[in-house]
Amino acid sequence: MQSIPPDRSQLDTERSAGAIPLHTYGVRQLVDTIQTEDAGLPQALAAAAPSISAFIAAAEAGFLRGGRLIYIGAGTSGRLGVLDASEVPPTFDMPSNRVVALIAGGESALRHSSEGREDEPHGAIGELTALNIGADDSVLGIAAGGTTPYVRGALEWCAALPQAPVTGLLACATVPLPRGVQHAITVLVGPEIVTGSTRMKAGTATKQVLNTISTSLMIRSGRVYNTLMVALRATNAKLQDRAARIIADLVPCTREEAFTHLQAAQGDAMLAVLMARHRCSYRDAQGHLEHSAGFAYAMSTPPHS
Repeated sequence: MQSIPPDRSQLDTERSAGAIPLHTYGVRQLVDTIQTEDAGLPQALAAAAPSISAFIAAAEAGFLRGGRLIYIGAGTSGRLGVLDASEVPPTFDMPSNRVVALIAGGESALRHSSEGREDEPHGAIGELTALNIGADDSVLGIAAGGTTPYVRGALEWCAALPQAPVTGLLACATVPLPRGVQHAITVLVGPEIVTGSTRMKAGTATKQVLNTISTSLMIRSGRVYNTLMVALRATNAKLQDRAARIIADLVPCTREEAFTHLQAAQGDAMLAVLMARHRCSYRDAQGHLEHSAGFAYAMSTPPHS
């Protein structure tokens, strides 16, 4: 006889939102009801801001030394981690091995459900071992209900390493932290309008938190100036247009001149700005940026000064 699984009814993410007759609602009433449920998300995220900030602050020093941000999740939570990690390289020209996402079931789980794999507490250990996790890394487990064995087992394994990384659990329910884990990010979104469907409010809140963590680390890494994604590499027409506008704003120059600068910098917006402002070569701009304390300093201080 198959064993009875643990009772998760006490979790916020598994509670019912009440006896709401959704099956009788028309389309507009369904839309209004779902949007009303979502209206509480900003308040829940604001309440979690101190714990989000604490995790980012703990991760920052190691990340700036070359460490990695590693997400671990299953199902929707895992897919959201993969989504956030995959957006970092094209947005900030950051190497793809700096923000990494592991999902229970691997690549196939991105398109096809792989629920059984989330029950394996040692399911991520092979991939984590291959990553050679160290003290400069930060590992964030993502689990809406906070109880996923795949996530909790991975976090406990990481926390027990001799050179343990920064560890945290992002959840939408209040649960005990896995053994040795340092940070709890808890976003209490309340019950889902479809009971247990954490791809809804919990998923939206999770994506907001991941956006905040990765974007904050990119900004602290000098990949943003004012509100501009200066580190982008212009690899298609949309990004070429965006890069030209950034260059025109920061040099400053005309749009036509901006495209000329971008071409001279081989599609690198940051180097294009430095080359134009300092009237220097691609190699000099590259060396100046590498030896400067960030883009802002490199932009305001000429090479060899």
